[in-house]
Amino acid sequence: MKKVGILNSKISRVVADMGHMDWLGIGDAGTPVPEGTEKIDLAVRAGLPAFIDVVTEVLKELKVQKIYLAAEIKKKNPEQLKKITELLPNVEVEFIPHSELKKGLENSKAFIRTGEETPYSNVILESGVIF
Repeated sequence: MKKVGILNSKISRVVADMGHMDWLGIGDAGTPVPEGTEKIDLAVRAGLPAFIDVVTEVLKELKVQKIYLAAEIKKKNPEQLKKITELLPNVEVEFIPHSELKKGLENSKAFIRTGEETPYSNVILESGVIF
C-alpha cells in the first residue's frame, strides 16, 4: 500500500504519466467532460471533496508551469481565484472564456471531478519539467 502522496490509483497513474506541456483538468461537479477524456470522479456529495483540496494534493506531486482559468472566475468566484493563485504564486495564469476552457478538456489527459458546487471552480494544469 502506498504510504504518502495521492492514494487514488487513477489520479496517481495520470500524474505519473504526465509529460512536459500535458494538460490535466480539475473541476466542479457540474463540468461536462468531453467524450474521449478520462473522467476520474471523486464527487461524493455536494462540496465533498472540495475543489481546492484536490488541487492542493495534485500540486504536491505535479510540476505545473501554467494554468488556464475561466475569465468569469474573476467576477463570479474571486474567493476561489485567490485560493488558486495563492497555491501557484509563480505560475503563469491564462484567463480564457469558460466555453473555451470546457473545450480544452478535449486535449487533457484526464479530468478530475470534485464535489465542488461553486461557479467556475475549474482549472487546467499544464505540466512543466523538474530539470
